[in-house]
Amino acid sequence: MPRKQIAKFSVPHVQILAPDGTADAKLDPGLPADTLLAMYRWMRLARALDERMLKLQRQGRLGTFPPNAGQEAISIPAAMLMRDGDWFVGAFRELGGRLVRGEPLTAVLDYYNGWEEGNVLPDKELRILPTSVVIGCQIEHAAGLAYAAQYKESGEVALAFIGDGGTSEGGFHEGLNLAGVWRAPLVTIIQNNQWAISIPRSQQTASETLAQKGIAYGMPVVQIDGNDPLAVWVAVGEAIERARRGEGPTLIEAVTYRLMMHTTADDPKKYRTEDEEKRAWELEPLLRTRKYLENKEIWDQDREQALLDEVKARVDAAVAEFETPKERPLDAPFDHVYGTAHPNIEAQRREFLAGLEGGGARG
Repeated sequence: MPRKQIAKFSVPHVQILAPDGTADAKLDPGLPADTLLAMYRWMRLARALDERMLKLQRQGRLGTFPPNAGQEAISIPAAMLMRDGDWFVGAFRELGGRLVRGEPLTAVLDYYNGWEEGNVLPDKELRILPTSVVIGCQIEHAAGLAYAAQYKESGEVALAFIGDGGTSEGGFHEGLNLAGVWRAPLVTIIQNNQWAISIPRSQQTASETLAQKGIAYGMPVVQIDGNDPLAVWVAVGEAIERARRGEGPTLIEAVTYRLMMHTTADDPKKYRTEDEEKRAWELEPLLRTRKYLENKEIWDQDREQALLDEVKARVDAAVAEFETPKERPLDAPFDHVYGTAHPNIEAQRREFLAGLEGGGARG
């Protein structure tokens, strides 16, 4: 029998906002001024906190952490589109989105100082999963949460994030496969920042795009400019509404760039050039968003300075609270291993406390 083509696929690409701040009038979603300004304020706050954390780490006042600079235009618009009951399932570079969802500024400071309290949010209904250091496993968690929402017919959606390197992990593919089979209300966003630690995107997958990985699992895919908050708003908004209608999952590849180091224990100068980084800074999201707002005549230098003062004050207050001495029980981590008490964990707690009394351990 002759060979015949049985399937054909394509990957659309969406960009609305150019680096110079001009928008494609036909694609511009026409967001209200208050929404645009709120989005920019969140982006500025996330950048300010990120920059302050880097200074704290270099001063020995904070542990190692992964900077978020350059990726604010992805998680922030996505989080703004979510409803209260939806699930936010992050990796470790979604600081802005976590703030939008209601995570306190002090939580990230506590977490990266090694305090488990950073994972204990003040409101359990925020539905923000903890930072996922184990690469890729959060996609399976998100698929399970989405399936549970589908089973309960609650109308909730799970929004998951993963880096480009994470798409080479088994958990990514297992989670997408289950979501595709179940037609679960899952929206997965790949933050393709070009570098999996020191491995360039070109060396860790032969796929022409990362978005096309979702085609194998029977879901719509789209690649977007991840430095363009309008493109993120449109693509994620469409995917969320599709999920709510019961039409299944979507995979989105947001192309961006990791402006800083992988973590503060990393030195990117060993594997990428200064020219490459310089070009990336010219395309970064805050710069183009500000230009867009100025072109719409809803932003100017005075408002910019007022915002910078405002976010600095918020960050300063969070750092002051973070560095205020606190009395915390040394056995607190045992409270958070499981949702309820477990005999084996309680035995370990008793052994730990006994060691403290005997001078065998120190907090």
